[in-house]
Amino acid sequence: MTVSLVTETIELASQAVRQALDRHRLVVPFSKKSYPWDNVVNEASFKYMKKEKLNRQIFQTLEEVELACFEYSEGFYNSKRSHDFNDMLTPYKKENHFFHTSSLF
Repeated sequence: MTVSLVTETIELASQAVRQALDRHRLVVPFSKKSYPWDNVVNEASFKYMKKEKLNRQIFQTLEEVELACFEYSEGFYNSKRSHDFNDMLTPYKKENHFFHTSSLF
């Protein structure tokens, strides 16, 4: 299964989800089509996931894609990849730093 086929499948599924959300008058938290600026962090992480993981292999099933996304997010992006907007810390380290230094907790 190619990434483009997976993307098309996801888009079809998301149409059904959007219709269900509309029926129940729920707001979608993602950005509008062709307007990524209101959700920059998610857009950037999806961009890097495609570039660094999904476009580098061929998948046979949707389950393989889901596993690859999980492995990338939890095994690399959040735990090992440093981020400019996090003072060059990983998301896990930045979160840990916040909870240890915040007076809120």
